[in-house]
Amino acid sequence: MYKILSWISVIIWMAVIFNFSAQVAVQSNQLSTNVTEVVVKTVEKVAPKAELNVDTLNHVIRKNAHFFCYLVLGILTINAFQRSQFKLPKSILFSFLLCVLYAISDEIHQMYVPGRGAQIKDVLIDSLGAIVGLLIYCFVIYIINRLRIGKSQRKDGAQCDV
Repeated sequence: MYKILSWISVIIWMAVIFNFSAQVAVQSNQLSTNVTEVVVKTVEKVAPKAELNVDTLNHVIRKNAHFFCYLVLGILTINAFQRSQFKLPKSILFSFLLCVLYAISDEIHQMYVPGRGAQIKDVLIDSLGAIVGLLIYCFVIYIINRLRIGKSQRKDGAQCDV
């Protein structure tokens, strides 16, 4: 059951990414501009004298959206491969390849959306986001396994080395 839900999560997240990419340039820019305005208002409350270049900030937010979307996709895909009984090295490799291929297909898709285009830089940002997602997943699994080992040693009466 968890295996099926894991893959459904991957497909849903891919659909979310596809939906963002299907937005025409004006609509996509309006969404990121709205986010940028919220960031600017928040920064102005915290640091009223801060001078922000809104265009630069908007560009940074757009690129961070790429990074974050693929970070999440990386986590979801490695989880799905792990739930499908793949060993960790293969899960990492297959997850990375799936994310990169999806990033490439996403950029190709944008070539057919009015006002949008394909950028190799975005594939690199997406790939980096996926790598960070995979690293986060592996780190969390490592911590969980260490906690389990420590818990089982304490149950056996063994001393915990700290």
